[in-house]
Amino acid sequence: MTSDPLAPLVDIIIPTFNRAHLIAGAIRAALDQSWWNIRVTVIDDAGTDATHDAVQPFLSDRRVNYIRLAGNLGTANAKNAGLLLTGGDAVTFHDSDDIPHRDKVLHQVRVLTAQDIGADECLNWKLAHKEAGQRLEVSAALTHHELILPDGRRVEIRRDISLLDDVFPNLQMGAWVPGEWTHINSGLFRADVFRRLGGFEDCIEEDREFRNRLILNGEIIWIVPELLLTKIETPDSLTQSAVSNYDSTRRKADRQLVWQKVEEWRQSGTVATVPVDIPNLEVSFVSRPDLLRRREIPATLGTSAQVDRILPSASALQVAAQ
Repeated sequence: MTSDPLAPLVDIIIPTFNRAHLIAGAIRAALDQSWWNIRVTVIDDAGTDATHDAVQPFLSDRRVNYIRLAGNLGTANAKNAGLLLTGGDAVTFHDSDDIPHRDKVLHQVRVLTAQDIGADECLNWKLAHKEAGQRLEVSAALTHHELILPDGRRVEIRRDISLLDDVFPNLQMGAWVPGEWTHINSGLFRADVFRRLGGFEDCIEEDREFRNRLILNGEIIWIVPELLLTKIETPDSLTQSAVSNYDSTRRKADRQLVWQKVEEWRQSGTVATVPVDIPNLEVSFVSRPDLLRRREIPATLGTSAQVDRILPSASALQVAAQ
């Protein structure tokens, strides 16, 4: 992962859109993580509120970079932009309304850096394109979390079996809420996972699709059985808003995309890489151009060309916005 494999640099990417009232708390929670080797990148998806002002007090911290996109790309491509413009050894995504436990990243790092995980011979590792007895590297460390619903109910999400809901929906009965999913978005991922599998599909089921791509391509996933994240559902959350909730036309269409990929996996045994495709990627402000890195992940030619243009011009963007 690095010259010191036990001390990876973790990119905490916070995509946000018009959450000026929440973003300071999200940044503070990231900076307060007990894992010391972090870099926090806020991706402002061309919001129209006072997010820049809310972020300003943190910009003196050399671990924080604030990137404002010139045009709205949506949640999935805001994450992809964060991937393209950072270069740490591991990556996690914290939503602006998430409250991570201070030891969340520490727990996840210790799993990713474990040196003694092997493929036990009692399991059928050929299904995951592995060999019995080989040493394994964990690709993603997930955690349990709690969900605070708009009506005030608190639900603990501990059903690890929910990771398989798109392949074996018959295993999902007995959940407290429909789709009681172990949260993939805030997992900690090795950087090379994205080199192998690509970025996020441009849809609002992007975390669900990426979860399936990890599992169905045989990546090693470890679940930390502790509540290390609080997710707060608000009326304007994507899963609560009428235009994007689980009953919306938009989300139903995206689910069909996800399920089609599962069908393809049943036929071929793999799920195709998703190159990042943001040919219109532009940024209007970067607070710390020196923190920008180009992550080598599959991307379209137009996207790569845009990244090539952004990196040399980042210093000028910083000056122009001051």
